[in-house]
Amino acid sequence: MAKRLSNQSSIGDILKEIIQTNHLDKGLNQISVADAWKNLMGNGVNTYTKDVILKGSTLYVQLTSAVLREELSYGKDKIIKMINEELGSEIIKDVVLR
Repeated sequence: MAKRLSNQSSIGDILKEIIQTNHLDKGLNQISVADAWKNLMGNGVNTYTKDVILKGSTLYVQLTSAVLREELSYGKDKIIKMINEELGSEIIKDVVLR
């Protein structure tokens, strides 16, 4: 049975409770990570980005350019750090560029 919240709860607290109760964290993280990738990488990289998928704590990015894939592979640690800072938590531990 769901926990009853008091009438004085803020909307943010109620939404957090709904997200935790219904186990929606993974889906929201998937959307947040994809948005963070688009915002941080810019139009040049996004042009060659085909898909961004979060599985567990690993971010899988499918790129259409082998040259860009090689270039980004040198900065994986920086990409992880930037996205985690954007999201405000340690969601990503590894990046796989395909």
